Amino acid sequence: MVFNSIEFALFFLLVFILYWFIAGKNIKWQNMLLLGASLFFYGCWDWRFLLLLSFSTFLGYFTGIRIGAAKSISWKKFWFRLSIIMNIGFLAVFKYYNFFVDSFTGLFNSFGMHLDSSSITLNVILPVGISFYTFHVLSYVIDIYYDRIKSEGKLVDFSVFVAFFPLLVAGPIERATHLLPQIQKERVFDYSKAVDGLRQILWGLFKKVVIADGCAEWANMIFDGYTDYSGSTLFMGAFFFSIQIYCDFSGYSDIALGTSRLFGIELLRNFSFPYFSRDIAEFWRRWHISLTTWFRDYLYIPLGGSKGGTLMKIRNTFIIFLVSGFWHGANWTFIVWGGLNAVYFLPLMLTNSNRNNLEIVAQGRYFPSIREIFGMLITFLMVLFGWIFFRANTLTQAIDFIKRMFSADLFKSPKLPELADLTIAFIIFFFIIEWMGRENKYALERFGLKWYVPFRWLFYSFLILCVIVLSGNEQVFIYFQF
Repeated sequence: MVFNSIEFALFFLLVFILYWFIAGKNIKWQNMLLLGASLFFYGCWDWRFLLLLSFSTFLGYFTGIRIGAAKSISWKKFWFRLSIIMNIGFLAVFKYYNFFVDSFTGLFNSFGMHLDSSSITLNVILPVGISFYTFHVLSYVIDIYYDRIKSEGKLVDFSVFVAFFPLLVAGPIERATHLLPQIQKERVFDYSKAVDGLRQILWGLFKKVVIADGCAEWANMIFDGYTDYSGSTLFMGAFFFSIQIYCDFSGYSDIALGTSRLFGIELLRNFSFPYFSRDIAEFWRRWHISLTTWFRDYLYIPLGGSKGGTLMKIRNTFIIFLVSGFWHGANWTFIVWGGLNAVYFLPLMLTNSNRNNLEIVAQGRYFPSIREIFGMLITFLMVLFGWIFFRANTLTQAIDFIKRMFSADLFKSPKLPELADLTIAFIIFFFIIEWMGRENKYALERFGLKWYVPFRWLFYSFLILCVIVLSGNEQVFIYFQF
């Protein structure tokens, strides 16, 4: 059951009616309904996944209580370490075990020692969203251990925090300090917030169905048959994927945030117009914000952050980017992608320039300066180059793709089907709307609110019509695989 499906629309409508008209203002019944809906939603992928989700939830709940109630430091450390080891252990087995086995056997085979990994690899399906809900539990346990929060005694409330269906399979990665208090307090229907949530859902659907899925068709075609295309066409393939992954993931986040707002819950913002960034440091402050801040707070800062000497700063930078790459998937392509971004980031950090651009570009102005345009263009091209590694199936394919792209015909006119022109036109329209709404939480938050009402509804109707007409080319959300 995906957000851009009729099944989800019917499921959401039913839960919404039960939530506000049956459960009413009773927090207990609201939370029980949200938990039941979340488990049903997740079980629709594969009911066996519920076993792992339930175990991870109960493990976090139980060890959290034990950590909070521990009478000595030794017992507190014991329960903390047990929780961390078991959660990371399950993540490692399901997501990374086969990767390590194949990597080690490949290393031995390169030295002439022929080993067959097929007999020791696991034939298991990667549970959808395991990286996201595991990080929910980890942050909760870590915060209890360091006395930032108290352990949650109500299993239903804690379970909703871990498994809340809008964010369950692709984030944002929530913190107990932010989400649990909202789960525990009375929630009253707010019409203005509901309308705002519907606007964000609409924009998320437009980004996913019209832009991301449209770009996916051409990106897949070019990447899958890259040996048959010119350098300029390969560049367009990388461009289409760059737009696809942003609109796909931020579109999911918009739908998740908008859906949650309809239930009176505010989730953490996950994107802040990253392709308008003027340097790579600004890009990472605006891309997948819940993950980058998670690694900053629970890995980078504990390692010493930027307070140590130059070597420590370099070490910590590479650790956080390499781990971030590895978090995305068990493939060397993701690790190289993370390492490449660390190389991008280092010059800014070492020259103390990584916090030069904290505000949105051209704030209070219609147009950016020449310098800002140049900065955004260079940053986008750097990110685009990195996405080639992210999209490629293997390192060999990524390197070959890049070699072929930087060929003599890079600056020739690309060969694309005529239908790709429509996708490019939608991309231009999309970026115009994003630019005009860049100072808000999402592009449509205030866009058109001062227009004459019929014009505003005409604009909304156009977006809805585009979503309906172009919904046939359905693609699974990219971040479901992580």
